[in-house]
Amino acid sequence: MNWIEALILGIVQGLTEFLPVSSSGHLEIVKALLGDTSLAHESMLMTVVLHGATALATLIVFRKEVIEIFRGLFQFKWNEETQFSLKIVISMIPAAIIGVLFDDQLDALFDKQILLVGFMLLITGGFLFLADKAKTTNKGVSQRNALIIGIAQAIAILPGISRSGATISTSVLLGIDRTKAARFSFLMVVPLILAKMGKDILGGEIAFESTTIIPMGVGFVAALITGILACTWMIKLVKNSKLTYFAIYCFVIGLLAIGAAIF
Repeated sequence: MNWIEALILGIVQGLTEFLPVSSSGHLEIVKALLGDTSLAHESMLMTVVLHGATALATLIVFRKEVIEIFRGLFQFKWNEETQFSLKIVISMIPAAIIGVLFDDQLDALFDKQILLVGFMLLITGGFLFLADKAKTTNKGVSQRNALIIGIAQAIAILPGISRSGATISTSVLLGIDRTKAARFSFLMVVPLILAKMGKDILGGEIAFESTTIIPMGVGFVAALITGILACTWMIKLVKNSKLTYFAIYCFVIGLLAIGAAIF
């Protein structure tokens, strides 16, 4: 993979991680369009690096909230920040269980499975369409809701199911305030991404070679910059109920991916 291909993948990841159109699905489609011939584990390496960049983008955009959370934890008090942290932990449980039990099977899904991506994008579109029709409320995220949203996040491990789309749509359908839904959705994935990166590094599954440093670096920076822009934009879109446009986009790209895979 050269630096130009890495730049394209980084921009795609940065935009689609936060926009509800499935970053993993789009990465697989773009890899196929670029004629990516890398091995599955090399392809997964780039995916992990790009997800690390968007995790950092999330921390930058929500830096005030993150600082407040850590400040609350270090005070050792049962306050709002501590309760929010507990909800984040609860939301991680379903995806963590799936990741531990089916790690090898999940890696195989990120190897040019364009037909699967197409069908999953159709499902994502359906979620977004329903969420945009839901009534707006001022409810917050309860512990029970955190678990349900976490299940949606676990399902979104499949390439083509948008993680942000699934979690935000689930939150809105549960009656949670749209701004709070977006905030919780973006923050809840950060610990999982960091844990996944740590597991792969400690397990020796990620081994950087001198020939991959420049492409990986270019992809990381591109994903970081576009991720910051997309995250900020997405918060406004969710608040203003603009998800139907993304639903239509997912339907179109999903059908095109299915057609390309079959024909």
